[in-house]
Formats: sequence, C-alpha cells, structure tokens
Amino acid sequence: MEAYAGDTLASALLANDVKLVGRSFKYHRPRGVFTAGSEEPNALVTIGKGAHSDPNVKAPAVELHDGLEAHSQNRFPNLKFDLMGMNNGLSPFLGAGFYYKTFMWPAAFWEKIYEPIIRRAAGLGKLSGSDDPDKYDRACAYCDVLVIGSGPAGLQAALTAGRCGARVILCEEDFIFGGRLNCERMEIARVSAVDWAGRAVQELEKMDNVRLMPRTTVFGSYDDDTFGAIEQINDATGKEPAGSPRQCYWKIVAKRTILAAGAIERSIAFGDNDRPGIMQASAVRTYVNRFAVSPGNSTVVFTNNDDGWRTARHLFSSGCEVEAIVDCRPSEEIGEVRHQAGDIPVFTRSTIIGTAGRLALSSVTILNANGRRLKLPADCLAVSGGWNPTVHLTCHRRGRPVWNDGLSAFVPGADTPQGMAVAGAANGVFSTHGALAQGTETTQKALEDLGFKLKRSVIPDAEDAPYSIAPLWHVKESKGRAWLDQQNDVTVKDVELSRREGFRSVEHMKRYTTLGMATDQGKTANVAALAILAAKSGKTIPETGTTIFRPPYVPVALSAFAGRACGKSYRPLRLTPSHDWAKEQNAVFTEAGLWLRAQWYPKIGEKTWRESCDREAMAVRKSVGVCDVSTLGKIDVKGKDAGQYLDHLYCNMISTLEVGKVRYGLMLREDGFAMDDGTVARLAENHYLITTTTGHAGHVMQHADFCAQVLWPDLDVHLVSVTDQYAQFAIAGPNSRAVLELLLDDREAISAEAFPFMACREISICGGVPARLFRISFSGELAYELAVDASYGDSLIRTIMQAGAEYEISPYGLEALNVLRIEKGYPTAGELNGQTTAGDLGLGRMVSKKKDCVGKVLSQRQGLADPERMVFAGFKPVDLEDELSAGAHFIGINREAETANDEGWLSSACFSPALGHSIGLGFIKHGNERLAETVRAVDLLRGKDIEVEICAPQFVDPQGERVRV
Repeated sequence: MEAYAGDTLASALLANDVKLVGRSFKYHRPRGVFTAGSEEPNALVTIGKGAHSDPNVKAPAVELHDGLEAHSQNRFPNLKFDLMGMNNGLSPFLGAGFYYKTFMWPAAFWEKIYEPIIRRAAGLGKLSGSDDPDKYDRACAYCDVLVIGSGPAGLQAALTAGRCGARVILCEEDFIFGGRLNCERMEIARVSAVDWAGRAVQELEKMDNVRLMPRTTVFGSYDDDTFGAIEQINDATGKEPAGSPRQCYWKIVAKRTILAAGAIERSIAFGDNDRPGIMQASAVRTYVNRFAVSPGNSTVVFTNNDDGWRTARHLFSSGCEVEAIVDCRPSEEIGEVRHQAGDIPVFTRSTIIGTAGRLALSSVTILNANGRRLKLPADCLAVSGGWNPTVHLTCHRRGRPVWNDGLSAFVPGADTPQGMAVAGAANGVFSTHGALAQGTETTQKALEDLGFKLKRSVIPDAEDAPYSIAPLWHVKESKGRAWLDQQNDVTVKDVELSRREGFRSVEHMKRYTTLGMATDQGKTANVAALAILAAKSGKTIPETGTTIFRPPYVPVALSAFAGRACGKSYRPLRLTPSHDWAKEQNAVFTEAGLWLRAQWYPKIGEKTWRESCDREAMAVRKSVGVCDVSTLGKIDVKGKDAGQYLDHLYCNMISTLEVGKVRYGLMLREDGFAMDDGTVARLAENHYLITTTTGHAGHVMQHADFCAQVLWPDLDVHLVSVTDQYAQFAIAGPNSRAVLELLLDDREAISAEAFPFMACREISICGGVPARLFRISFSGELAYELAVDASYGDSLIRTIMQAGAEYEISPYGLEALNVLRIEKGYPTAGELNGQTTAGDLGLGRMVSKKKDCVGKVLSQRQGLADPERMVFAGFKPVDLEDELSAGAHFIGINREAETANDEGWLSSACFSPALGHSIGLGFIKHGNERLAETVRAVDLLRGKDIEVEICAPQFVDPQGERVRV
C-alpha cells in the first residue's frame, strides 16, 4: 500500500479503503478502526515479522514508515473468513462468566481439554517464540516541571515554565506536538491552531532549559514524584542504527508536574454498534483534518453533545457527504450549533437503534422523535457520547476521581497526588481558551512554590464555547447486542447479568465481565458501563463508584523495562581480582551472587570435577591452599555509637569486642529467622569491618542502611560498602603461616603468641604495601585472610603462589570451599535458606539475653521456640559406599515415605576426601538427643532410600585444635 509521510497505520489503512482490521477477543466479530489514538480497542495488529514481530500494537499509534509490515491477528484462516466467528453464533451460551460455570467438571479435563480449546478460540496476537533481537535502553531525567501532554494546556504550561528559567520536560505520546490542535479548525492568537502550536514548539526548542520528548508516553506515576515513560526511538523509522535502541524506558523525577493529557471521547451503546466503520466522532474529525482521509463515503453523526456537530461541520466543509446528524436532545437544548448544520439533515430527539453490514457498515437505523424507524445508507457512523478527562495518572497513587454532573464525566478529585496539578481537558475544561488559561495558572502556582520569579504571561485569544451534553449511555429501544468493551466483547446484557448474579460492586462487575481488562484498559468503555450498572441498581453514578486506574497507561514491552539488562548483561558481570590469573589456570567459573568465581581448577589427567575438588580440599588439609574471597560482602562501620549499633544489628554482643579482635556474628531478620552470618573485626575504638556471605551482600547492606536511617537515626554511625575496594585471599592449611611469613615485612607479627586465633591487624607486605590480616578460618585449619587494595589483587595472587611453591600450595575453588565447610559443620547457603532460626542452627546461645536486637522478640514466638522444631545435625551413610543427596527427607526405619512421617531434611551433602565417604548436614527432630541413631534419607525424586546415622555436625577436628596452633 501507499501512504504519506506523517500518516499513521490507521490513517493509511483508511485511505486505502481498508475497513476490516481485526477480530474481537471472544466472539471473533469483525472490527475496524475506532479511534485515532492509544485508546484504540479494535485495530490491533502485529508489526514486523519473525523475531522482530510485535503483537497487539494499536494501529492509530503506529507512525508510518517505508517498508512497514503489519499483519492482522486472532483469525483463521484469514481475516475475512474466520472460522472462529462461529463463536458469535454461540454467544447466547458464552455470556459473561460462562467459563466459571461451564468448565468445572470433571476437574481433570481442565488442563487437557478445556484450557487448550479456550486458549485456541480466544486471544489476540502471538509472540514470536524467539528472543527479541532489538535493543532497549533505560535512562533517568530530572526537572523542575514535568508537563504531560502537548495540547493547548500543555504547550502553554511548558512556555510559562520555560520562560521563567525552570528546567522543563515536555512529554507527548504522539510524534508531533500539539495534541488536538492538530485535528481542529480553529484559531489561537489570530493564527490557525496548527501554526500556533508549531510556533510554540519552535520557541521551546530554542530554550536550553527545556527538553522536548515526542513519541514519549508517561505510563505511570509513582512515589516521590517519580514517573515512568516509554520513548519510541526506532519504531518510527523501522531502521536501527548500530547500537541504537528501539525504545527507551525513562525514569523521570519532577519537583512539580502539570498533567495536560486531554480527554478521551466515549461512545454510546446501541444495537450492533461495533461494526467496522463505526468510530468516535473526534476520530473521524482527526482523520479528515490532520490526515486528509475520509473514513467513509457517506457519514452519519450520532451525538448527545455539541462536539458531534463540529465533526459534521468539518466533514461537510471538506466536501464529504454527511447523510444526517442524529442528536438525542430536543432542539431547544442544542442552541447555536443547530443553526450551523447547513444543508445537513438533522434528527433531534432521535437515536440510532441498529446497524447493518457483514464485514463493514452499510446502513444505520434511526428511531426519530415520532417513533418512526428510518434506514439510511452509510459506511461511516461518527458517534460522540461525551468526553472523559484522562485522569489515569492521578489515580496511580490511589487518587480517586469524582463525578461531575455538568460534564457527565469523572474529573480529578481533591486527592490528586501531591506535586501534581491538572490542566485543560484532563481537568474537565473543554474550551481552548479555558485550557490555555488553566495551563498558565497551574504552572505559575507551581513555579511560585519552587521559588521562581514569575514573568508576565499573556493568555492567547481562542474559542471559549460552552460545553453542553445530555447523558445517553444506552439506547434501550435498540435491538441486537449493544457493545461496551469492544475488545473483550462485553455487552450491556453482560453488565446486567453481573448485577443479577450478585456482582454489583464496580470491582466485581469488572472482573466478572472482564470489562476494562483488555489492552486499552476500558478507556472508551468504563464510564458507560458504570452508568448502566448504576441505572440497573437504582443508584446514582457517585453512589455506585468507580474503579481506579493503575499503571501502565499503555502496554509497555517487558524488554523496555529490562533495557540492556538481558542475556549476559542481565546483571553487571563482576570479576574477582584474581580472575585473569584464574583463567590462566584453566579454572571453571560459576556465578555466585553478582560475581563470577572459580569453581575448581582442573589439572591435566583429571577427568571429573570431583577429582579436582578432592585434590584441592586435601591440599588445604595437608599443606596449604589459597582461595579468592574478595566477593564476601564488606561493610565499613564508623562512629562513636558503632558498637551499640552493631549490638542491635547482630543477635550476639559486639560492643565488648576488643580492638584487634574478630568475632563471628549472626544476623536475624525482623521475623526472627536467621538472615546471614559473617565476621565482625574491630579495627579501632570506633571503627569496625563486617563481612557477609557473597550471595547476601547486597541485601545485608540494604538492611544495615535501613536500620541506621530508619530504626536508629539518632545513633552516630556511618556505613559504606567496601566490597569492591579490597582484594582478599584466604590462605589456609598447616603451612599457611610459613607462606605468609615470606610475604610480611615483619615476620614475627604473626607468631602464634603475637597473633592468636580471631585476631586482626593492619600490616605491610612485600616491601611496604599496606594490608589487613585476619586470623579466621572457615576450613577448620590454621588459616588467615589477607586483604589489600583491589588494584594489587592480581599481583598478590601471583606472589602468594610463588611464595607457596615450596609447600605445593594449591588454589581451591567454591566446590572445595564448601566441602571444607561441611566437613567442619559450618552452616552454608543450604542451612541459611531463610527458614532456619539461631536455635535450629545450634546457635541459640548466641542470641544475647543482655540486649535487644533485630528479630529477637519474634524469634521467641512459640512456634520458633518449640522443642519439637528440627535442629542442626550431621549425617553419614551406614553403608559408606552410598552417596547422599541434598534435599532428601528423613523417615524412620520401617515407616512409609509420606509427609506424615517426615522428620527433617538433608540441607547439604558432599563427598569428604578427608573421611573417604559421603557426609551431610541437615535438620531433624531432637537431633542432639539422637546421636548414633539410624534413620532413612529418602529422595523420591532421584530414587534413593539410604540408611544414615545421626552424628555431630563436626566431622573433622571436632575439638577445633587445628585453628589455634
């Protein structure tokens, strides 16, 4: 097809005489273009092909470009002949809620029969099933004044703020600025509305303090004056320059916001009001005035307000044939517009009661003031049922709109979000002059609040006609189904059924009928449905109430939310300081938290990971090994109240820790469960360094920061994460001290007497390089952790390996590290899984009785202090040839493997090279009292049923003598 630059897909289709565009969700009824904007419920298409395809795109919102591919959807075998259109004939049996009543028995049929059939019969577009190859981005912006919408109120607001020097962002979802000014024939300041808008944009473009953002829809309003917006970048051209994103998700933070999003015209419900060719009157006017496209050869206008007459006048003056104006109001209520109809036939006190046409509108039936039925040929019916202010963004923070009888519409209420002002049609001001005036006034008030010096602002002359409407929601005399939500096939009868069956609140009616739950969120349907529900319930519309809108205002691709954070870029790839060296050793890497860590270091001749892991673990037990532990979370804590603060944060006492000493610490969540464990080192009187597990580092930092700022803001304490600032290596094994002595500038500093177990100290190594040394061990062997500036990390690992060569030092990875921990009975990630308490872990005595701490009170709840709770224990197979698997459940001997007999579970398991057989850690009822008892470890998933002996969790050096040599 051919079209012009500046066309939308909808205007191009109409210009090419394409009326049939899609099929409805449930009944597969023919559907055509209904609107000229993002509120479109019918004209949904799939853009692009293959992996680039994008389903459920609204044709009026698609900017045309050369080579654009658009495909109809939700039809088989084709759009004109859709076999699923037989659903329409079954409509008496497929009313609202039919699936709740019909597909309940037998239950087994749901997954295998009912659901597949329903999914095949109903639906919209389809995803490609391939990874999205397009690029997306995310960005942030800050401003004094955010203006949403660029109609008369929005442009005037931006000009007012920009001229006063405020930082302004103007967002417009269309690809040209001006809003409805581009669709009307009127004058502002004695020039055409289009020219005035163009001049305003030119002035704004010259201001350095103003950012103009066309093709940008503000889709959500959030706390702290934050807004989400989606910018279409390459969708407009269909060409993606290298590295350029298709869309950009913006997080905009504004001190003040002017919402000038305009209003959306609603329809009127009457028999068969959903045929292709039936449109909003304002949309017909848009296609004629902006795009020079006549949606039909002969048009009938049906209205209950003055605005419909404007459409008729514009059509007539453009040379389009207007068959008639049908107005439900009496002549005396119509006023001046009655005399502007020219030669157009006018029917007052009249309604449309039916239409005809299979795949497109061919005629309409009028019920005139005398009760006669008249049939007029027409291929376009322009319907104007009044205007709904676009209040959506005022609702996203729980604001509730209020009913305005004069407008027969909801307008923003008094609980509009703080910092947001609403102007123009979005606030129920439907005259152009009123919109310009309110755009000026609301912006000036916002600028005054921000302390800007105001400049004199002249409000341009423009039309100021009053708005007159006679509410008409449903033509009761019409025959056939009267449609409300055209995308989801919701009719007036469905709303009535909802009320009869007890779903009378607006929230229940919405869910029972699915009204307003389609991709358009009921923008053209909700108010009429609420009015009909109110009438059937014998209540007023304010008494009936309304649902409130939630983000997003328009559908947003999940890819846009992700931005570049997909695939390998899903999270920043963080490499340890020894990464390059580890690659040289052919290390196998794994993701741990946000880091890429060495899992094991294979050597020539080793065929399995177990061989490498066993060798590395035994090197630590017999001589010395080194492991990069830089990924452990490290938080620097300073302040005169730092000790008191850490007492609150940890369940055990920290403030009594001596300078130069380290203490193991356990944190509880607020609900009393264990959150994380680690160490606390006191480097100076008011200076501590705490470490966390790698996986919980970010969460613990957030928790610690929250406690400092919210729970105890009066304490003099300051926190900063220093995880990335230090390269830290664990040097463990009987020869670890000998290796360290070769690195330290003062070798005597680490003798057993000068530097005992759980000591820490500032030292220097390798001729003056400052470092920190901690004598701590998570392997159960004599061990140290050496920390230097991260920039020295690569050099340090090479130096350690060189110094330890004579002791056959071996690097060890995460697998060996976990084996060493399990052999010593130290809790690992399997035990700190968010479901265990200090008591469960055998650390109940660590919860100090001398102080309070986060989680202490709730940890004393009856359920968490129950003596019947499962407790920490060790396990080894009775037959040492058996292999344990984490996740197995403990069942008594000769008892059925069922939930009622479940006594606990195996949380961690490994092969112990030191013992020569499999071992495990887990939780079992009364584990401390059942040592040497035999139970079964049953793993139904892997088909294992193994007898195991309950034992102490310390398998190697249970007295802890090795760490103190």
